[in-house]
Amino acid sequence: MSTKHYFPSTAANTLVPRALRALTTANPHLALDEEHRVVLSKSHDQSRVSVIGGGGSGHEPAWSGFVGDGLLSAAACGDIFASPSASQVLAAMDAVPSDQGTILLITNYTGDRLHFGLAAEKAKAKAASSGQQGNRKVAIVAATDDVSIGRKVFKAMKILCSAAAENWLFDDCVHLAETINAHTVSIGSALDHCHVPGRQHQSVAEDTCIIGAGIHNEPGRRMLTPFPSVDEIIKQCLALLCNQDDPERGFVEFGSGDEIIMLINNYGGLSTLELGALTDEVQTQLAKLYGLRPCRTMMGAFETSLNAPGFSISLANLSAAARQCDSTTSKLLELLDRPTTAVSWPNVTNFDRSATPQVSKAGVNGLNAQSHSAEKTTFFDIVGSEGGFPVDAKLLEKAVRSACEAAISAEPHLTKWDMIIGDGDCGEAVKDVCEAVLSLLDKGAASRGSLLNFLGILMETLDKMGGTLGAIFGIFLSAFYSALKQPVEQHTTSTVTRSERLSKSVASAVDSLQRHTPAREGDRTVMDVFIPFANAYAESVDFAAAVQVAGDKALATRWIKPSLGRASYVGDAATKELPDPGAWALYEMLWGLAQGVGMDVPRVSRDQGEA
Repeated sequence: MSTKHYFPSTAANTLVPRALRALTTANPHLALDEEHRVVLSKSHDQSRVSVIGGGGSGHEPAWSGFVGDGLLSAAACGDIFASPSASQVLAAMDAVPSDQGTILLITNYTGDRLHFGLAAEKAKAKAASSGQQGNRKVAIVAATDDVSIGRKVFKAMKILCSAAAENWLFDDCVHLAETINAHTVSIGSALDHCHVPGRQHQSVAEDTCIIGAGIHNEPGRRMLTPFPSVDEIIKQCLALLCNQDDPERGFVEFGSGDEIIMLINNYGGLSTLELGALTDEVQTQLAKLYGLRPCRTMMGAFETSLNAPGFSISLANLSAAARQCDSTTSKLLELLDRPTTAVSWPNVTNFDRSATPQVSKAGVNGLNAQSHSAEKTTFFDIVGSEGGFPVDAKLLEKAVRSACEAAISAEPHLTKWDMIIGDGDCGEAVKDVCEAVLSLLDKGAASRGSLLNFLGILMETLDKMGGTLGAIFGIFLSAFYSALKQPVEQHTTSTVTRSERLSKSVASAVDSLQRHTPAREGDRTVMDVFIPFANAYAESVDFAAAVQVAGDKALATRWIKPSLGRASYVGDAATKELPDPGAWALYEMLWGLAQGVGMDVPRVSRDQGEA
């Protein structure tokens, strides 16, 4: 595989806007919001469900190549192998609004789940603040079909988007997508890693084949050495997909009479000729070993990994999906076969195209007008001077300053620990966001004496914080705002005290956060502090006591073996007896808040953390 590129290493991410400009100029039915790197369909119909996809670039034609009538309404495109920010996703949602609701269709990676989750929570909070009841429906469907690392979503995407184009109701569309996803499995194989322009190439040995290869150069599930025959490679891949004896991976059952769809995806570096031969081998073994003959076979580049020499197999049990969603296989096939104007989706069947619904020019004009308006409106404007939950402005500022200063003072420790057990950027990210918050305070962000108003301003800043931790904090704050706002907007008269409302809102926000991340207590992440802190605070309504719990839990991460995140495959965190940097950063912020409001909470020593 060649590591040579036409574009110099310094221009790696300039490829993204240039490629998007080329896509939209070559296809006049598409439009580009270049600032946010959002590709949208000009003929989006606001009366129907919006389906928005997105993810890192380098996987073309995903996602921008799948925008068009009958497929995605819009796609948000991140940097190479990096999730788009929540701001980009919100821009996509503003560009293709829907009276029924919006479905965010994503791949099952931490960054995508968190940043799209943050966008969803912010959209709900925005709707709650402005009283737009009809715009609160936002659902996330994350592909979980890969038996090594979940990622492929394309059969569910096509069927879902066709249903939306046929004006199915929002809840029915969500149920359909989740059902197709639940009956789909995928596995990848590669000969080598791809080469990202400007980055060092870590090649796979010449006589080795990867089974369970990811699309970001992740380690594979199996490394087969010496290089096996192609029939052995396919045999092992199909065993992972179809063998019901493996409880961890055999989550989709295939019966000999079931109608299935098969998709063979090129990772970007295989010739069309070789991909065709691989497809034939898969078909042959499916019939011979499992009695399965696909009723639809698709092959080509659907989601690449730049120039990686590899491929993936996806199988969807259409018969099982039809039974679960009270439909028929013929109807699901009709949706799959429905024509689309998306540039990169193969229209493989003959259709009566006169039956395709047309969108009026009024819909286009309305879309452009609403997008222009949304571009000038920020969450701060919506909260405005009517923000609720009045607090002492000076005390709020003092508490937040104390939290930021505590976290900043911990930066050398966070960086040191993360250099050993992670990728070294946690301390810098925490320091950057805390300094940004301090700058907001200097400009009077807390001066109105409204907690809701301050949260709205704070969320705007966190939108710009990259990385997993930024997305987690952003989701929490957006969900916290929504939970705290709800009693205000309903004008309820309740005997619940302000302290109880705060503690219950924190617990509600952490519950919402858990819907967007698989991390739980015991996985050695920031959730090892978030979850027990929220539970303790909700039960006792005693912030100081809950902060003590947070400190104990942050310290206890020294002995937890990581199961999620980069620490699970970089370094050996469990043997270093160092705290999780994200968990410790959250503790420092909570301890700082307590100090700022005058609570005398003993501080867990950072030196103790390095014991």
